Amino acid sequence: MGKLQNKVAVITGGASGIGAATARLFVSEGAKVVLVDLNEEKGKAFESELKAKNAEALFVKANITNEEEVANIYKQTVEAFGKVDVVFNNAGIGRVHPSHELEYSEWRNTVNVDLDGVFLVARDAIREMLRTGGGVIVNTASMYGWVGSPGSAAYNAAKGGVVNLTRSLGLEYAEHNIRVNALCPGFIDTPIIPEESKQALTAMTPMKRLGQAEEMAKAVLFLASDDSSFMTGNSLIVDGGYTAQ
Repeated sequence: MGKLQNKVAVITGGASGIGAATARLFVSEGAKVVLVDLNEEKGKAFESELKAKNAEALFVKANITNEEEVANIYKQTVEAFGKVDVVFNNAGIGRVHPSHELEYSEWRNTVNVDLDGVFLVARDAIREMLRTGGGVIVNTASMYGWVGSPGSAAYNAAKGGVVNLTRSLGLEYAEHNIRVNALCPGFIDTPIIPEESKQALTAMTPMKRLGQAEEMAKAVLFLASDDSSFMTGNSLIVDGGYTAQ
């Protein structure tokens, strides 16, 4: 019996990186997965890959900053699988740019995806979980939700917002059997990190290596499963020691 046996898990940013690694692990633990992503080609290919391995999977194309599209995620999930037990609220973007050169439109776009989108996905998840009697939400924040980083003002502000949003939602819905926690990754070896940056980021990490998507997936599984049944409103920092410096 897997840790998520017969659970239905929605994963945003599910077509690649940490989202895809988490989907593979969730499926191995008995979950049915709904993969949410803007990249339709990758999303459908990954859905087919999982189904070929006898997993129950569904791809839904959605922009998490669009209320109607977010609502449609849950509509399709319930139509396909009947319920929502777990949401890995993982989709996001990053941008490094000197703050004095940052256009307001760039600031808004980053905060819109990395904070507003996280709220919309969580809000509609909570609406569904209140209907069915509970569930678990795992938000992707960042170690940069806890410490500063030059040139990442918008990203850092948004991820700091996710950390505190997680606290607030965790407290607000604790009595409703809805747990809300956050994953705060460090530098992870995914396609979002350019090859030319990896050496420098490795040197900045006390463990002298980048994290792997599969390591993040194991942390998400902990937060999504009953292994963390007495945790809510918390943030789990998995950063190779970066924030301990």
